Amino acid sequence: MKLTEVAAAVVERPAADGTTEFLLGQRAPGSFYEGFWEFPGGTLEPGETPHAALLRELREELDIEVLRADPWLRRQHVYEHAHVRLNFFRVRRWRGALQDRVHSALAWQRAVAPYVSPMLPANAPVLAALALPEFYAISDAGQIGVDAQLSALARTLANGLKLVQLREPKLDPARRRSFVQAAVELCHRHGARVLVNGDAGLAKASGADGLHLPASQLAALPSRPDFPLVAASCHSVAELESAGRLGCDFAVFGPVRASASHPGMAGIGWDSLAAALGVPPLPTFALGGLSRADLDLAQRAGAHGVAAIRAAWETR
Repeated sequence: MKLTEVAAAVVERPAADGTTEFLLGQRAPGSFYEGFWEFPGGTLEPGETPHAALLRELREELDIEVLRADPWLRRQHVYEHAHVRLNFFRVRRWRGALQDRVHSALAWQRAVAPYVSPMLPANAPVLAALALPEFYAISDAGQIGVDAQLSALARTLANGLKLVQLREPKLDPARRRSFVQAAVELCHRHGARVLVNGDAGLAKASGADGLHLPASQLAALPSRPDFPLVAASCHSVAELESAGRLGCDFAVFGPVRASASHPGMAGIGWDSLAAALGVPPLPTFALGGLSRADLDLAQRAGAHGVAAIRAAWETR
């Protein structure tokens, strides 16, 4: 079946409670999957880039002008009538009064509680990706000490942290097990999700939400590990594509800048990050000498958000 390239938009606006809403449209009568809900967008024309198609489709479908569209996620899906590759962009700034020209209805939704249904089959992973927070904190107990790390974790969780990786290559096995168990319990008390780096047995035993794969494990695995969340560390386009094929929920990619956690590796910089990611095959966190202050630059380059070790625990 011929592969059809599609540009799809997560059109966003701020909600009254400070969260973000995104727009869905209901497919019109007489179309494939009539009545199902989808993200706005459409098929690329010959010679058209996904970004150019996005601008054209939103102008034609919704009569809006896109002011900022960040590449975000690329997915493939085989329907009965078509094999599509969906290039998703986060449309964070736009102007105009919405004038729907192709759908039966429009609805603003939130990732934590979408209520319209049925959704197109390709969109379930997209909704899960939208629910990922924009900051991924990586523990550093081996450097700053277990007690200091747990104290910093508690403080940062109280300030809203929702996604954590427990890495800790410097801790001996017994201390690592003890630390991971305490950290998982602390994260869960605050409603945060937590992944253990590289140790599936410890992740299961501690009740963690998932497993974070080092690049060496990613290369060796034939199938996705059995966890609700699976992430991977990537340092090349080939590794990023491998994480996508394995079905990882997200990846980290870098280093963008030189960092103490990757000695001897020069940072690739924002331009090279954008070139490497393109429209990435899965939500990707930029990593390497970064902090929350770098979020805007990271998203413009195609990253979902920012991951950090030392900057995650600094007192602001």
